[in-house]
Amino acid sequence: MSEPTFDFIIVGAGTAGCLLANRLSRDSSRRVLLIEAGGKDDYHWVHIPVGYLYCIGNPRTDWLYQTEPAAGLNGRTLRYPRGKVLGAAAASTA
Repeated sequence: MSEPTFDFIIVGAGTAGCLLANRLSRDSSRRVLLIEAGGKDDYHWVHIPVGYLYCIGNPRTDWLYQTEPAAGLNGRTLRYPRGKVLGAAAASTA
């Protein structure tokens, strides 16, 4: 059996990645692979508008990134929320 080949490989199934994969795959002659490291969005707070308050800083839905220490912040770092679920918009809203 031969290795699968793809015309496009999209890394990240957040809002933009899913939209791009959808548009590219409309042409049935193209093979599109969409890769996402995060899990399903089955956490109830992901689907509630105010739920982002429970998603930011939560390792279930946020990659927990931090900025590098900045001189302008007196050496402090800041949270850099990034979604960790399919369609990652919920945890990225900050």
